[in-house]
Amino acid sequence: MLAPFACQPDASRGRLHQERMSSFRSPYQRDRDRIIHSSAFRRLKHKTQVFVEHEGDYYRTRLTHSIEVAQVARTISGVLGLNTDLAECIALAHDLGHTPFGHTGEDALAVLMQPYGGFDHNAQALRIVTRLERHYADFDGLNLTWESLEGIAKHNGPVTGENADAKHAGPLPYALAEVNAQWDLALHTHASAEAQVAAIADDVAYSHHDLHDGLRSGLFDEADLMELPVTGPAFAEVDALYPGLDPMRRRHEALRRVFGRMVEDVIAVAQGRLEAAQPQSVDDIRMMGTTIIRFSKPLYQELKAIRSFLFHRMYRAPSVMEVRAKVTQVVQDLFTSFMADPRLLPDEWEHAVQASTDQTELARTVADYVAGMTDRFAIQEHARLCGGALIQTHTGPDFGPNFPT
Repeated sequence: MLAPFACQPDASRGRLHQERMSSFRSPYQRDRDRIIHSSAFRRLKHKTQVFVEHEGDYYRTRLTHSIEVAQVARTISGVLGLNTDLAECIALAHDLGHTPFGHTGEDALAVLMQPYGGFDHNAQALRIVTRLERHYADFDGLNLTWESLEGIAKHNGPVTGENADAKHAGPLPYALAEVNAQWDLALHTHASAEAQVAAIADDVAYSHHDLHDGLRSGLFDEADLMELPVTGPAFAEVDALYPGLDPMRRRHEALRRVFGRMVEDVIAVAQGRLEAAQPQSVDDIRMMGTTIIRFSKPLYQELKAIRSFLFHRMYRAPSVMEVRAKVTQVVQDLFTSFMADPRLLPDEWEHAVQASTDQTELARTVADYVAGMTDRFAIQEHARLCGGALIQTHTGPDFGPNFPT
């Protein structure tokens, strides 16, 4: 039984292009399956989370991260009586618009696209699922339900209006503006509880797995984590229960306790807030003016200390910064090369180039192509077009973004 404030499949606002209902899948299950089968989702396998994809087989990629986010989202939404299929769908889609090389690639492309309407990976995910995935005979994109598109657009909160985060000040990213003009996503309200769960699941997943990957990389060790809130008590508890435990098991046991505390905290806070607010519909959630799914204030402050530690010891470690500089150069060179000579783009992109009536439309086509690249394909293309290899890879050949145009 779904809670009254959950997204009910039979009450969906539907799809932009009308389709017959599936006889064995709900609308949100169908959305999830289309995302899983999309080209953009498969390419997440070779896109950076923190470490560039070729640096090691054990580090998270955008694909494994998205799967972990989906698992957390299903767990939390199930306990709260929400629609687990919709929460999973939004979780799986939330990073579809990421460039190669993670946030570093996004930052580089955002600077390059500033004169042409900007670049934002959430907005690019919408562009992918509404336009760039072209496999179906009757429509471009995946023709997802309104609720799924809403969740992708504003799972982190309202994008416009008085409740929007200050980072959204200024014009909407063009990709988001285009979708919203075609189908109003009510960007001034909060999203459904399912979308909010997907957002907090993202925080839980990366806070947990970045600790794992940082330890494996050697950028810090367990002794460092013993000095931090949340992680320190977790290691102490494991040491008390299992004295002399094998180091790898000790690490896993401690970090799964960190993971568990975050999930349990989110569930407890949500249950308390839902009990106090007594929402009777999903629209009550949207119009509440605040998020219903969040960490408690004490845990949030403790996680801020962990994220500050990760920022300085991992995300801005000298070895990581060295790679960041190289991959930024790769993105800059690729974008500049394609803008200077669009004939360098693959033949299947020729129609989009010819349809471009000005530099802005050309830049958006080039951004679609570059953003769709995997790490290793971007590195290979850079070596082919610009000469020399800024980054050495040990992987086999890759293929570029195959959005038909």
